[in-house]
Amino acid sequence: MLDLAQPWFLLLLPAPLLLRRLLPPRPVTGGALEVPERIGKALDRVEKAETVGSLKRHGALYTLWAVWAFIILALTGPRDLAPVPALKITGRDLAIVLDLSGSMVRDDFFLDGQKVTRYEAVTKVGAEFARRRAGDRVALIVFGSEAYYAAPFTFDTEAIARRIETSVIGISGRATNMSDGLGLALKRMETSTAESRVVILLSDGVNNMGATDPLGVAELAAEMDVRVHTIALGPKDLSTAEEGERGVVDAATLRAISEISGGESFRVKTTEDLVTVTAALDRLEATESQGLAAEVFQEYWMWPAALAALLSVGLAWRAGQ
Repeated sequence: MLDLAQPWFLLLLPAPLLLRRLLPPRPVTGGALEVPERIGKALDRVEKAETVGSLKRHGALYTLWAVWAFIILALTGPRDLAPVPALKITGRDLAIVLDLSGSMVRDDFFLDGQKVTRYEAVTKVGAEFARRRAGDRVALIVFGSEAYYAAPFTFDTEAIARRIETSVIGISGRATNMSDGLGLALKRMETSTAESRVVILLSDGVNNMGATDPLGVAELAAEMDVRVHTIALGPKDLSTAEEGERGVVDAATLRAISEISGGESFRVKTTEDLVTVTAALDRLEATESQGLAAEVFQEYWMWPAALAALLSVGLAWRAGQ
């Protein structure tokens, strides 16, 4: 429904008329003069010409009134109330803990028919997953040798997705310190008042840094009522790989972390597996919920302002003729 943001500006609409009536008139002086007939006829022709000019002046006056009216209308701020659905709020804090250790550069995945690194597969699929978390407060933690808080909890899932896409291998070291990555996520959740708190931990290696046992951190998560879903990424498991083989994932430890904390564990060997896992996580941590209605205004003040400007330009052009 159309309304005015500042309707009191309408009180200024008759201001020019009031000023014209209240200000004293300009005095006119002169006297009568008797002239010959020929001169009188010439003066009649001049008077007719002045009448045409008077009509033009009246037209200009009406235009000025229109300019004034449009300016006042613009100042009142005409607008239309347009209710729109608000962002759905799930009441969930979700921390994505992403492994950026050196093994993520291994190119043993395929994406769109082309061979890609684990990092490329994870960042593409992970960013798409983050974008679908509308209604969640999402944070991003990355870890290698050390763990870093890459993005704070926010409803801006697009910002989280961009952080995932622009993350850099090796910025947090080349080793795998999943204990500190998970521990940092739990530390950030200590003050959370969300109804549901969830961590998604993705790693493609074996915990080989840090003084804390990953299972001990998982027990802390259980005490805090934080569910930890784990994703073991890589074609080969530590339990079945040959001794000393590199690039293997400790799927057993990741599975134990999720079991202790009440989460789910997923095994990813291909990009297709990774896509399936993100879809499963969408079902486990659904984002459907009711949000509060929001109201926004569509502003229309620029239209009368533009008309006032056009009429002013027209007046200026006519005055120059």
